[in-house]
This record gives sequence, C-alpha cells and structure tokens, in this order.
Amino acid sequence: MKKFNFVETSIKGVYIIEPTVFQDERGYFMETYHKKDFEENGLNMDFVQDNQSKSSKGVLRGLHFQYTQPQGKLVRVMKGEVFDVAVDLRKKSATYGKYESVILSEENKKQFYIPPGFAHGFLVLSDEAEFTYKCTDFYNGQDEGGIIWNDSKIGIEWPLKEDEIILSEKDTMWKSLKDTATDF
Repeated sequence: MKKFNFVETSIKGVYIIEPTVFQDERGYFMETYHKKDFEENGLNMDFVQDNQSKSSKGVLRGLHFQYTQPQGKLVRVMKGEVFDVAVDLRKKSATYGKYESVILSEENKKQFYIPPGFAHGFLVLSDEAEFTYKCTDFYNGQDEGGIIWNDSKIGIEWPLKEDEIILSEKDTMWKSLKDTATDF
C-alpha cells in the first residue's frame, strides 16, 4: 500500500502530499515523511530544522522567503485549518509571480511542499491553528525577505475579507514583487 499520494500542482516543484491515514476506534496513524518514498517521487531534500506555530483566526503570516539561504518547506496543520500559499520567485520560471494554494487542515491531513525560490504564507481560517513545517535550510533573520500579502499583480484570492486579516508589523512593510529584488 502506498504511504503517500504526491499531487503535482500547476507550478513545477510544488506538491500537495496526501498521506495514507490508518484510522479505527482508537484514533489514527500516518507517516508524515519518509525519505525513500519522497525521493522515489522526485523530492530529494534534506531537512535541517522543524518549526511550529500557533495562531488565531485571521492571522496571516507571510509572504516570507530568504534571499541567500532559500528554504524548501514541507508544511502541514496539526490543529485547525489554514489557507496556504506558495508564490514562485524564480525569475526564469514560466510561472514566475504565479501562486499555488491549498487548504490544509487537521481533518484532511494534506501537506504542501514548497521548494526553495518561493515566498510562503498562510492565513488561519479556524478559531486557532497549529502549523508545523520542516525546512531544508536554517532560518536566518538577517536573510529574511518578503512580498506584501495583497500584491495586486500576484492576485492571491484570500478567503477572508481584508478587515478580518491580522498582520504583524513586519508583514505590513513588505513591498510588491515588482519592487523586491530576488535572485532565484
């Protein structure tokens, strides 16, 4: 039996990953990562850091990236529900400036793989959400960049109204993709 279903998205390198869930009256069990299975499906990465956050409804974190130490991220929701987004920052890509999105939740147990060279962000849709992710490079605060969440050229269709969205001060200061120098 397959442990994962790897769903290719409209953007090369971005995957929705559906784990096989074994469920009975006691609860459930699933693998969230298996190096060999991922490699057999073209996802050859080494993870070096795991992160977890808890956020309230309406919190939007993103759109973040690192300039010289870009991170690939395997993200999932342990509790609640989020709208997760990856924006292609690879200038030579046919999908530069395009985005892919997915609903991640504790119910659907889907994961989202975002390769290096992308901006990433998520919006909490449930009362609260616990979000976890594996990274292919270490976080470096001095290397962090971002794109403003409502860049009209990217055109992300966020599922909450603007007055329902809660941003950190930092996330209100990012510029548009057009005005952000990236070298991916």
